[in-house]
Amino acid sequence: MGKFGKTEGKALRFDLTDMRLFLAVVEQGSLTKGSEIMNLALASVSERISGMESSLGAQLLERNRRGVTTTAAGDALVRHARLILNQVEQMRGELRTYGTGLKGRIRLLSNTAGLAAFLPHRLCRFLVAYPDLSIDLSERPSNEIALTIAEGRADLGVVADIADLAALQTRVIAQDQLVVVMSETHRISDQRSVAFADVVGEPFVGLSDAALEAHLGERAARLGRQIYYRIQFRRIEHVAMLVKSGVGIAILSEASTQDLTRLGLAIVPLQDPWALRQLHLCAHDFSALTPHAGLLAQQLMEP
Repeated sequence: MGKFGKTEGKALRFDLTDMRLFLAVVEQGSLTKGSEIMNLALASVSERISGMESSLGAQLLERNRRGVTTTAAGDALVRHARLILNQVEQMRGELRTYGTGLKGRIRLLSNTAGLAAFLPHRLCRFLVAYPDLSIDLSERPSNEIALTIAEGRADLGVVADIADLAALQTRVIAQDQLVVVMSETHRISDQRSVAFADVVGEPFVGLSDAALEAHLGERAARLGRQIYYRIQFRRIEHVAMLVKSGVGIAILSEASTQDLTRLGLAIVPLQDPWALRQLHLCAHDFSALTPHAGLLAQQLMEP
């Protein structure tokens, strides 16, 4: 099936190879790089894309010296192709698990706070109760999780309410307090709580969580200030190492700092009302989840 569709008025047929090829070209921004990834000749790639445009009666790509960009029609095709290919891969994965003795696999994403304290006990209880099910668990920033769920590339996500959740269905499952982490010799290390305004001028060691960084940046801007990050890491232990050395302070989720006091660090809660965040379980549509993912969602939403 070489064509993506035929003339107007006839049934539109989808070729999985064409969709994979189109996504490869769009993601690489180049016909040449897309052809390399798909292991196809450049002429063949160009012919396929042109054939798709001709049969659809719409231009999908704008070609220029720097490569290619999508048109409005191309953006629509990207969105639908990702959903279709994701469902195909999900089908293959679920069928493959029957050959290995597994009966189902659930794709779950979580931010650092959810993984640090909320999820381990509940996932343990779930996996013990359902021995035929398995979970693909990945740690991601909240904003990235929300986008991945919206695009249908994962079943469930655990995120902070600072992410953009407008396109998703959500349920509040826990609370998450933001705290200031500093060396034990820091000037405010002995305080019971501290206002954000009292520390915003300090040098920071950041956690590479785009959602948290944006949230703190917005709060700083309301005070007419800007956060100065000396460096940012993806892992808590690396942040802790530099904080202990006096490089700067960090603002983190309380749940993610449970093991840091033994490292000789002081942890002081932020007293601002916005520092008490909500953790949400999110899905594109809870009613459309697979039976396996629905069972996990129910488990995570229980008190």
